[in-house]
Amino acid sequence: MLKRIILSAITICIILLVFAPDSYGAGELNIKGEACILVDGVSGETIYAQNPDKKWFPASITKIMTMVLALEAIEQGKADLEDQVSTSEYAASMGGSQVYLYPGETRSLHEMLIAISVGSGNDASVAVAEFLAGSHEAFVDTMNTKAKELGMKGTNFTNSHGLHDDNHYTTAEDMAKLAVYALNVPKFLEYTSIYEYDFRPEPKPLKLWNTNRLLKWYDGCDGMKTGSTSIAKRNLVSTAERNGLRLVAVVLGVGVTNGHFTESMKLLNFGFNQFEFAQIYQKGDKVTSINVSKGAVDEIDLVAAKNVGGIKKKGEEVNLTTEISVSEYAAAPIIKGTKLGEVAVLKNGRELERVDLIAAADVARAGLGRQIKKIIDQVLLAVK
Repeated sequence: MLKRIILSAITICIILLVFAPDSYGAGELNIKGEACILVDGVSGETIYAQNPDKKWFPASITKIMTMVLALEAIEQGKADLEDQVSTSEYAASMGGSQVYLYPGETRSLHEMLIAISVGSGNDASVAVAEFLAGSHEAFVDTMNTKAKELGMKGTNFTNSHGLHDDNHYTTAEDMAKLAVYALNVPKFLEYTSIYEYDFRPEPKPLKLWNTNRLLKWYDGCDGMKTGSTSIAKRNLVSTAERNGLRLVAVVLGVGVTNGHFTESMKLLNFGFNQFEFAQIYQKGDKVTSINVSKGAVDEIDLVAAKNVGGIKKKGEEVNLTTEISVSEYAAAPIIKGTKLGEVAVLKNGRELERVDLIAAADVARAGLGRQIKKIIDQVLLAVK
């Protein structure tokens, strides 16, 4: 009993030390690992970095790209979450981290994505890759094409899962670019924030537990992915949001058990202690309004689809401005939430991001009587 109490006390002390706010200066972090980077999750602006362009083996953080491509295929109408994905013999033979799919087993694309994001299933990754592209090799080509589009100059993918290959590599900087992009992919955070899932209830139950312990250990964390092999050591891409500030941390090649978690927390603590989100508009705030043609009303308010602002160092005076882009008018009928414009956020003249401006309410099409009256009013106004 005494031994248990002592162990509990030690555990609590360790947790308190890990979660205590850091007071490091930028040069004092000394992250243990081959490389790391901390960036603003909106603009991608670098806050802190060590060896950010060093090539390293990604292991299962590779699956971030696999998830991005799968979810984009769904967004583009090329696939559906209810599509049934069959497991080939090749997919079932992957080994390593897996959800034990057997040849011929069929699961919905939704379940396969959970198997990838939560269970880190190599078998599920290949099954999804084959389903989307026709072959694993073709899917890998799309991975590399996407990497080039995102400016991931130090990255080369040879598979969809991350099992070791000397020619399968990336950099901390490149993974940060991918992570910032992934944050804007619909449903990405929904999947990476799942902590547990009953994947196979019978005949032999299989519960998946997310290997990203920061989901439970770090306030505000809702993604993304761990990765480890004997050669790559321990990698982690993580993201967290507090008080409107979204950060992304990447650590690669950490040799100590759980070190990828503690080193990531160092980075995130530094970011949240030193920086804040300067808000211009809150989600739902009116930003502007535009005219409506043939509508039951003549004007509609446009509101911000999410918080609008930018990162700044605490206590720093920063020049944040906005530029609004909207059409001259919108034609009724209009459904609430429809995108009708954008607001760009600029920091010292440099664009940080663009936020959608959406219709604040439904607008029905005007009846014939109202349209005739409006035409008469316009004619009379012109005559005057």
